[in-house]
Amino acid sequence: MPASRYRRVLLKCSGEALMGEGEYGIDFQTVDRIAAEVAQVQKMGVEVCLVLGGGNIFRGVAGATEGMARASADYMGMLATVINALAMQHALETRSVHTRVQSAIPMSTVCEPYIRRRAQRHLEKGRVVIFAAGTGNPFFTTDTAAALRAAEMGCDAMLKGTQVDGVYTADPKKDPKAKRYEKLTYMDVLSNDLKVMDASAISLARENKIPILVFSLHEPGAFAAVLAGTGKATIIEGD
Repeated sequence: MPASRYRRVLLKCSGEALMGEGEYGIDFQTVDRIAAEVAQVQKMGVEVCLVLGGGNIFRGVAGATEGMARASADYMGMLATVINALAMQHALETRSVHTRVQSAIPMSTVCEPYIRRRAQRHLEKGRVVIFAAGTGNPFFTTDTAAALRAAEMGCDAMLKGTQVDGVYTADPKKDPKAKRYEKLTYMDVLSNDLKVMDASAISLARENKIPILVFSLHEPGAFAAVLAGTGKATIIEGD
């Protein structure tokens, strides 16, 4: 198994990535496939933590557009991420990967509260930690939560699993002339308003010098290959 260029990483997946071919909810075959990718990376000796979105169940922004108070809608979205985290925990543990779910909104019946030093200790012991409920505050996306947790955990890199194998000038599924970027700086993303992650997440990664690797979550073995430096991904880092 190839050696990883990174010791500790955070993987960010959107909630939509868990739907598979469906239009709503959780496709457990897809969750199991992603869990297999995480298990493979862990066998490389990499410490892994995850942040999952909740858009496959409820999107706070969508609720706000329907007239719901944005704060209430965002809290509903945070609860959706906990559901996804528990599904991923199950998939990982069926593969004998010890996993902990930590929620920024305390709910001790189903998971641990988020405690930074406890999460770091779990990672040191070889457990996968899934961070749920975003930052615990409305008006912040799970992208920002991912960048925040990556900084708090001292991660060497943050990986964004998407539908395509990197960052493009336009949606390659809609525009055949879209060009793929091999490398970008944080400022490239911000100044060109590239829809990789929201500006808060990019700024936080930039401030803490955490490289962002954008790759396709649907390519078997891509997670491990990107960490080994042989996979296809767009790297976002400093100048």
